[in-house]
Amino acid sequence: MATYFAVIHKDPDSDFGVSFPDLPGCITAGSTLAEVDSMARDALGGHLEVLRDEGMEVPAPSEYEQIHSEYSGEEGFVAVLLVTVPEKVKRVRVNVSIPELDLAVIDDAAAARSLDRSAFLAMAGKHLAQGKCAA
Repeated sequence: MATYFAVIHKDPDSDFGVSFPDLPGCITAGSTLAEVDSMARDALGGHLEVLRDEGMEVPAPSEYEQIHSEYSGEEGFVAVLLVTVPEKVKRVRVNVSIPELDLAVIDDAAAARSLDRSAFLAMAGKHLAQGKCAA
């Protein structure tokens, strides 16, 4: 099992945001704390898998006290969440055809959220399937 601390923050009139201080670029969001928990596990599992698949170093997790003391004073801070995922989450490669202009929009939206294309599409698909957004 891989375990990391996530920082939950919320600005007025926004969803809860989640970031993993030990894993730059590993972020997600949720409209409820229950959704935050689920989305955080998905984000962490996917991020760690990409690091491993790309042969990149997987950093050691920081201690709770270090994370809490660094982020608890920030505006919008809600909590530090302990997130645990299996060491290996099986990802399946698929081949899809997307119009070039749509792909550019997807890539821009993913980059704006510090996500790779696969993570963005998986998150968007889940939100649509769960009725959290309309098609």
